[in-house]
Amino acid sequence: MPELKDILYKVSLTSSYGDMSVDVKGICFDSRKVRPGFLFIAIKGTQSDGHEYIAKAIELGAIAVVCEKLPDTVTDKITIVSVKNSGQALGIIASNFFGNPSEKMKLTGVTGTNGKTTVATLLYKLFAVLGYRSGLISTVENRIVDQVIPSTHTTPDPIQLNELLTRMVEEKCTHVFMEVSSHAIDQERIAGLKFVGALFTNITHDHLDYHLTFENYIKAKKKYFDELGSDAFALVNADDKRGMVMMQNTKATKYSFGLKKMVDFKAKIITNSIEGLELELAGKTVWFKLIGDFNAYNLLAVYGAAVLLGEDSDEVLVKLSSLSGAVGRFELVLPGSKKIAIVDYAHTPDALKNVLETIAQFRSGNEQVITVVGCGGNRDRTKRPMMASIACRLSDKVVLTSDNPRDEDPIEIIKEMQTGVMPTEARKTLVIADREEAIKTACMMAKEKDIILVAGKGHETYQEIKGVKYPFDDKQVLEESFH
Repeated sequence: MPELKDILYKVSLTSSYGDMSVDVKGICFDSRKVRPGFLFIAIKGTQSDGHEYIAKAIELGAIAVVCEKLPDTVTDKITIVSVKNSGQALGIIASNFFGNPSEKMKLTGVTGTNGKTTVATLLYKLFAVLGYRSGLISTVENRIVDQVIPSTHTTPDPIQLNELLTRMVEEKCTHVFMEVSSHAIDQERIAGLKFVGALFTNITHDHLDYHLTFENYIKAKKKYFDELGSDAFALVNADDKRGMVMMQNTKATKYSFGLKKMVDFKAKIITNSIEGLELELAGKTVWFKLIGDFNAYNLLAVYGAAVLLGEDSDEVLVKLSSLSGAVGRFELVLPGSKKIAIVDYAHTPDALKNVLETIAQFRSGNEQVITVVGCGGNRDRTKRPMMASIACRLSDKVVLTSDNPRDEDPIEIIKEMQTGVMPTEARKTLVIADREEAIKTACMMAKEKDIILVAGKGHETYQEIKGVKYPFDDKQVLEESFH
């Protein structure tokens, strides 16, 4: 059982009261989970402030408390430690408590608005076929070698994260690939972790409900690179105008990838079709199963990271060419059907634009593009009109529908989306709040060779309404509609 002083290693303390050599049986930041002998870390969260529950934690048997603000009464029965940032302290404490699992593997993080899941998943699959025992921490799922563990957040909280990494160490994983969200960076969920490398895909309009300004969002992403060690690598998309901003203050060794500029890892698109991508990369012409320009960037990021992790360039290209992407990312449903149906997680304006522009490249001119799209409730409202505007501009017909309305009224969300629809485009839009009905209607409207895009939910197999997750799968509805 570790002593308190050991699990506080590298934590910046402002004051301490009591015995620092007490044994700590467990750690938690939720007072309801406190057990006798636990350390309670009081966090100021977005919903509640853990400092209000210090007395309850002590009552339940907490042996020590870490906090930013000292409680009114300090007793000599328990140890109280004050810190400047308890969120950051939690990450470092969790890492120390579990024996710093991230130092026992090669942990690579992927951040950016779009492409995180595809890049992390492809890296996980690639290193598996290269013969390594690898782990994945992603929006879709967490994987320890072949074992699938359901995912609740893009990046779990520090305790769950270090527990997961510990299990990966126990299963002898040598490489772990992890999506790193801007929320996780801002909330210090990755504090205390050692990364051998960090990737930046791109940055576009998203999460302004949380970050409030685009500038704050950029700063959150940049903070991740600022805190990398000098023995890590930073690999960024140089074609994104903020790619080089990420590397301004990093101590890591800097590398770049792209299609347009002078970069360390460059590719040229030879063929881009509904069947896949042909790229000229590292002096070779290689065919990949992934579709679209945006996936050329994702493949470059994966290739670059694998080479920087010490793998042979030729072997990486051979193995990478055999892999398919992440579930629900530009996924063809029932390939070979007379109508083309695509499911994609696109839930930001830029992601939707990328997908629709990719579809436009495959059109011979006569097919219609029918887009089914909604926006999530209790999330960034500023993107709603933009999503509808992009869908209308780049589609022949648009069905505005419900996504995950959460606590909001789906009709009100759709009304906000409609403010982005030009009067001249109103005739091509249809409003069907029921998502299943919307998808089925789009399938009925489609003729042979038409392309149906169902955007927004991708891999998700539920629809969240008023706090309840109901079973719902875009792919399943499409498959039923095609039969």
